[in-house]
Amino acid sequence: MSQVPIHDTPILGMATRPRVSKPIEYGNIANFWVEYPSGLMDLTRSQHLTTDGVEPSLVRLTQLDIPVIGDRIIRVDKSKTAVVIIDMQNFFLHPELRVHETGLACVDPLLKAIGPLRKQGVKILWVNWGLTDQELKTLPPAVVRGFMKGGFGGFGTEMPGNFGRLLMRDARNAELYGPLQEEYLKGEREGTDVWIHKNRMSGIWGHQTALDLYLKENGITTLFFGGVNADQCVSGTFIDAYFQGYDCVMVEDITATTSPAGGLENVLYNAANSQGFVTNTSNIINASG
Repeated sequence: MSQVPIHDTPILGMATRPRVSKPIEYGNIANFWVEYPSGLMDLTRSQHLTTDGVEPSLVRLTQLDIPVIGDRIIRVDKSKTAVVIIDMQNFFLHPELRVHETGLACVDPLLKAIGPLRKQGVKILWVNWGLTDQELKTLPPAVVRGFMKGGFGGFGTEMPGNFGRLLMRDARNAELYGPLQEEYLKGEREGTDVWIHKNRMSGIWGHQTALDLYLKENGITTLFFGGVNADQCVSGTFIDAYFQGYDCVMVEDITATTSPAGGLENVLYNAANSQGFVTNTSNIINASG
């Protein structure tokens, strides 16, 4: 029987890395994580690995410990953490516009998690398609074609009913779906929630995007992701954030797609095994108290 190569990664199921046998620091002097044999992954960048390798205690006032897939717990700095919710808009979720049962199933767990996170000081970022007429003139052809059917419709065209122009700023189809719109407005009034427009599948596809500027201006380093569609706009933003050095955590029960079987699973697999971490809202709520 041939042996599986040591660096091979199984395709089926989540691969679990064994815990480290001794503390390890990853990264550089300014941007680093520390992993401990207990399973703790310290993402706070608050303390470099000490010579004695002693694991620091949780500072409950400023930090959260959240379990993730792979027998690990990530420690995050509340003030440097944000939730990034992608495209939970009428265009993608409203039953009059499409069938997206798995996307609608994300609404309730998302609503339940937002309150505890707000109380901990974590920012809630609603990152959505929201185009201007000027942007319509500069969109690449592949992006334009992807939102047309048989050469008809597309960005900026009038939609049936009173949904307005397709994914244009302030149109009804570009509003958040159902109770999410009211939840955002509540958070906006409280100063915890921010609406950020995007004009590509990824919300952070280049430097100086609105999302990138907000994160840098506010010193945010750790991002929890959810939304639709998992293997398109969510993963596009997640991967670009990973490339730019952010800590990326996918929240699986608030992430969905209309793609065939395997689309979501592939996103979660890569998020957990190479690009960052995967958790769920129950873990977040329990950690947030």
